[in-house]
Amino acid sequence: MELSLLDIIKLGYRYIKLWPERIELAEYFKEYRAVQIGRIACNYLPGLALFVFVMQLYFGSLAILPQALVYTLFILTMPIQALVVLGLKADKFLPPGLASWYKEGVAKFNQKGGSIKLSESKPRYIDLAYLLNVTYKSMPAK
Repeated sequence: MELSLLDIIKLGYRYIKLWPERIELAEYFKEYRAVQIGRIACNYLPGLALFVFVMQLYFGSLAILPQALVYTLFILTMPIQALVVLGLKADKFLPPGLASWYKEGVAKFNQKGGSIKLSESKPRYIDLAYLLNVTYKSMPAK
Protein backbone atom coordinates (compact mmCIF):
# COMPACT_ATOMS: atom_id res chain seq x y z
CA MET A 1 0.00 0.00 0.00
CA GLU A 2 1.45 3.36 -1.01
CA LEU A 3 1.25 5.86 1.81
CA SER A 4 2.34 9.47 1.94
CA LEU A 5 4.74 10.61 4.63
CA LEU A 6 1.92 12.23 6.58
CA ASP A 7 -0.12 9.01 6.42
CA ILE A 8 2.87 7.02 7.68
CA ILE A 9 3.31 9.41 10.61
CA LYS A 10 -0.41 9.16 11.46
CA LEU A 11 -0.24 5.37 11.23
CA GLY A 12 2.77 5.35 13.56
CA TYR A 13 0.92 7.52 16.06
CA ARG A 14 -2.12 5.24 15.90
CA TYR A 15 0.17 2.20 16.31
CA ILE A 16 1.69 3.71 19.46
CA LYS A 17 -1.76 4.44 20.88
CA LEU A 18 -3.13 0.96 20.05
CA TRP A 19 -0.27 -1.10 21.45
CA PRO A 20 -1.15 -2.14 25.04
CA GLU A 21 1.13 -1.03 27.85
CA ARG A 22 1.58 -4.49 29.33
CA ILE A 23 5.10 -5.49 30.38
CA GLU A 24 4.46 -9.18 29.71
CA LEU A 25 4.28 -8.42 25.98
CA ALA A 26 8.00 -7.61 26.00
CA GLU A 27 8.76 -11.33 26.35
CA TYR A 28 6.88 -12.22 23.17
CA PHE A 29 7.12 -9.20 20.87
CA LYS A 30 10.20 -7.16 20.09
CA GLU A 31 7.86 -4.40 18.87
CA TYR A 32 6.98 -3.68 22.49
CA ARG A 33 10.35 -2.04 23.13
CA ALA A 34 10.18 -0.03 19.93
CA VAL A 35 6.72 1.23 20.85
CA GLN A 36 7.88 2.14 24.37
CA ILE A 37 10.85 4.08 22.97
CA GLY A 38 8.50 5.82 20.53
CA ARG A 39 6.20 6.79 23.39
CA ILE A 40 9.09 8.19 25.39
CA ALA A 41 10.36 10.13 22.37
CA CYS A 42 6.94 11.62 21.63
CA ASN A 43 6.23 12.51 25.26
CA TYR A 44 9.54 13.90 26.51
CA LEU A 45 11.74 15.05 23.64
CA PRO A 46 9.71 18.15 22.68
CA GLY A 47 10.11 19.43 26.24
CA LEU A 48 13.80 18.54 26.20
CA ALA A 49 14.21 20.46 22.94
CA LEU A 50 12.64 23.55 24.49
CA PHE A 51 14.84 23.18 27.57
CA VAL A 52 18.00 22.87 25.44
CA PHE A 53 17.02 25.94 23.41
CA VAL A 54 16.32 28.09 26.46
CA MET A 55 19.43 26.98 28.34
CA GLN A 56 21.72 27.65 25.38
CA LEU A 57 20.31 31.14 25.01
CA TYR A 58 20.42 31.72 28.77
CA PHE A 59 24.07 30.72 29.24
CA GLY A 60 25.23 31.93 25.86
CA SER A 61 24.39 34.97 23.88
CA LEU A 62 22.41 35.68 20.75
CA ALA A 63 25.53 34.80 18.81
CA ILE A 64 24.84 31.09 19.39
CA LEU A 65 21.22 31.34 18.23
CA PRO A 66 21.91 29.33 15.02
CA GLN A 67 23.58 26.56 17.02
CA ALA A 68 20.71 26.50 19.51
CA LEU A 69 18.20 26.24 16.66
CA VAL A 70 20.11 23.34 15.06
CA TYR A 71 20.20 21.38 18.32
CA THR A 72 16.53 22.10 18.96
CA LEU A 73 15.45 21.04 15.48
CA PHE A 74 17.56 17.88 15.72
CA ILE A 75 15.91 16.89 18.99
CA LEU A 76 12.46 17.74 17.60
CA THR A 77 12.97 15.43 14.61
CA MET A 78 13.54 12.37 16.81
CA PRO A 79 9.84 11.85 17.67
CA ILE A 80 8.98 12.24 14.00
CA GLN A 81 11.61 9.67 13.10
CA ALA A 82 10.16 7.28 15.69
CA LEU A 83 6.65 7.75 14.26
CA VAL A 84 7.90 7.12 10.72
CA VAL A 85 9.71 3.93 11.72
CA LEU A 86 6.70 2.66 13.67
CA GLY A 87 4.33 3.67 10.86
CA LEU A 88 6.36 1.66 8.37
CA LYS A 89 6.42 -1.29 10.76
CA ALA A 90 2.65 -1.06 11.35
CA ASP A 91 2.02 -1.28 7.60
CA LYS A 92 4.08 -4.48 7.14
CA PHE A 93 2.44 -7.88 6.84
CA LEU A 94 2.84 -10.31 9.73
CA PRO A 95 5.23 -13.23 9.18
CA PRO A 96 3.46 -16.57 8.58
CA GLY A 97 3.91 -17.92 12.11
CA LEU A 98 2.64 -14.75 13.74
CA ALA A 99 -0.17 -14.46 11.19
CA SER A 100 -1.49 -17.92 12.10
CA TRP A 101 -1.27 -17.04 15.81
CA TYR A 102 -3.15 -13.81 15.05
CA LYS A 103 -5.91 -15.69 13.18
CA GLU A 104 -6.27 -18.13 16.09
CA GLY A 105 -6.49 -15.22 18.50
CA VAL A 106 -9.25 -13.55 16.47
CA ALA A 107 -11.16 -16.84 16.31
CA LYS A 108 -10.82 -17.43 20.07
CA PHE A 109 -11.90 -13.88 20.89
CA ASN A 110 -14.95 -14.18 18.65
CA GLN A 111 -15.86 -17.58 20.17
CA LYS A 112 -15.91 -16.04 23.65
CA GLY A 113 -18.59 -13.60 22.59
CA GLY A 114 -16.48 -10.87 21.07
CA SER A 115 -17.25 -9.54 17.67
CA ILE A 116 -14.19 -8.09 16.04
CA LYS A 117 -13.75 -8.00 12.33
CA LEU A 118 -10.08 -7.77 11.59
CA SER A 119 -8.06 -8.52 8.51
CA GLU A 120 -7.94 -12.29 8.15
CA SER A 121 -6.39 -12.62 4.71
CA LYS A 122 -3.15 -10.64 5.12
CA PRO A 123 -2.93 -9.21 8.63
CA ARG A 124 -0.55 -6.37 9.36
CA TYR A 125 1.19 -5.32 12.56
CA ILE A 126 -1.45 -2.62 13.14
CA ASP A 127 -4.07 -5.39 13.16
CA LEU A 128 -2.03 -7.29 15.74
CA ALA A 129 -1.83 -4.19 17.93
CA TYR A 130 -5.58 -3.74 17.66
CA LEU A 131 -6.21 -7.40 18.58
CA LEU A 132 -3.91 -7.16 21.61
CA ASN A 133 -5.52 -3.90 22.67
CA VAL A 134 -9.05 -5.29 22.44
CA THR A 135 -8.03 -8.53 24.16
CA TYR A 136 -6.35 -6.82 27.11
CA LYS A 137 -9.21 -4.35 27.53
CA SER A 138 -11.71 -7.21 27.72
CA MET A 139 -9.69 -9.09 30.36
CA PRO A 140 -10.76 -8.67 33.98
CA ALA A 141 -8.40 -6.67 36.17
CA LYS A 142 -6.24 -8.65 38.59
